[in-house]
Amino acid sequence: MRDIAIIGGGINGCGVARDAVGRGLSVLLAEQGDLASGTSSASTKLIHGGLRYLEQYEFALVRSSLKEREVLLGLAPHLVRPLRFVLPHHRGLRPAVLIRLGLFLYDHLGGGRRILEPSRTVDLARVAAGRPLKPTFTRAFEYSDCWVDDARLVVLNAMDAAARGAEIRVRTQVVSAHRTANHWQIELKNLVSGEHETVTARVLVNAAGAWAANGPADGIAKGRRPGIRLVKGSHIVVRRLFDHDRAYIFQNADRRIIFAIPYEDEFTLIGTTDVDFTDDLASVAISDGEAQYLCQAVSEYFTSPVSPSDIVWSYAGVRSLFDDGERSAQDATRDFVLDVDGPEGRAWLLTIIGGKITTYRHVAEEVLAKLAPLFPGAGPGWTRNLPLPGGDFAREDLGRLASDLAAAAPALGAATAHRLVRSYGTIARKIFANRPDPPGLGMHFGAGLYEREVAHLVDNEWAMTAEDVLWRRSKLGLHIGESGRRQLSDWLLARLPASAQLLQALSAQGRSASRA
Repeated sequence: MRDIAIIGGGINGCGVARDAVGRGLSVLLAEQGDLASGTSSASTKLIHGGLRYLEQYEFALVRSSLKEREVLLGLAPHLVRPLRFVLPHHRGLRPAVLIRLGLFLYDHLGGGRRILEPSRTVDLARVAAGRPLKPTFTRAFEYSDCWVDDARLVVLNAMDAAARGAEIRVRTQVVSAHRTANHWQIELKNLVSGEHETVTARVLVNAAGAWAANGPADGIAKGRRPGIRLVKGSHIVVRRLFDHDRAYIFQNADRRIIFAIPYEDEFTLIGTTDVDFTDDLASVAISDGEAQYLCQAVSEYFTSPVSPSDIVWSYAGVRSLFDDGERSAQDATRDFVLDVDGPEGRAWLLTIIGGKITTYRHVAEEVLAKLAPLFPGAGPGWTRNLPLPGGDFAREDLGRLASDLAAAAPALGAATAHRLVRSYGTIARKIFANRPDPPGLGMHFGAGLYEREVAHLVDNEWAMTAEDVLWRRSKLGLHIGESGRRQLSDWLLARLPASAQLLQALSAQGRSASRA
């Protein structure tokens, strides 16, 4: 019998798995798709306090998020990096004095800003960030937050959990979960092989995100429906709109804010929307109206307008938010709630509602605190100071790691070496150890993606399909053409026959296994 079974391989589920197994508990995690295949790969890619939440008086949420921002900068210096944001002052919207006050709080509320620069006022006529903007915008405010590779953050938590003894089961559906006198009896189905298995656990953690709204399997939430509000957020990606390294945060007349962020060297990421969602979770996509809204919002600020025809890629995810009764989706709280169904003497069910990718580690700590009465022998919290896989280096050494990798494997080139260190940290050198020349790297699929890297993703990161590799373990789908995608798919089918079964299973369910 396991101590804890977790449903959902997103950031919260993998974060709980890592924390729990590191305290000495036995853990099983089941994810019906790929890791981070839901909302956790559809974020705005930010580790941030949430500047706009100050207007909603969510000071505790902002304070917690700002503290976690500093923690994650230390745990994953390869995935989390500082990013400066420029907020042009729009005279018809929030007063400058209100913005200054908000940024003062943002600089000091976390109580521990050691790495990031403080906010400042900038003259847009004197800085590169002013050039892409309309001349009516003359003044701006600049502050710090962080960028993150969200899907890779999920995978690193799963890798560390597995290395410490957790069972991570991807493409594994929870068919049913039934509570007995003192444990949960959980039926699992392997979606690749079709095999069924029954496991038992003392506690069931429902970290299924949007799928937690009705219980991801029959019997889990029977007679209990925690208040969950589903809100869709959509993003668009266009060709690079500016040449500098700053991001923008734009105010809009509807009180929403929109980000425009440098993305994958050649692109700009624009988002997000907030739309209540009641449709099928198996087919979440941006609507034409949302795409038009995002284009119009940034076109209010940029000299060169953005239109839907400029979009090269888009994605959408559905957030599971706590339903606090707010009429507007954008005003619904982003804080998390832990709903505990723990009858005396019987197995517990804990459902995670809401939360931000920034606070996932804190969420996991709170989950373990709730479960502490059931596991008095569990160890103390530990995740604050031990780095994630590949993160065992000082931030200032990132450039040196990339140079060392490029020197050790010259065939990679400097740009690919930099990407690899940004993705894998110190693990990058291990992936390419003793393989410095093209024959050792194997087939080249394009954009610096070699067979050796894909083999690592298959063997160590649960990748099975081209989509796993190109859109979650990386974003190379933006750079690799159709020919490279076909070659990658063929290689995976030859190397991993189970992926052929998976593709057939997904096709039978009407789900796409590729984002061509």
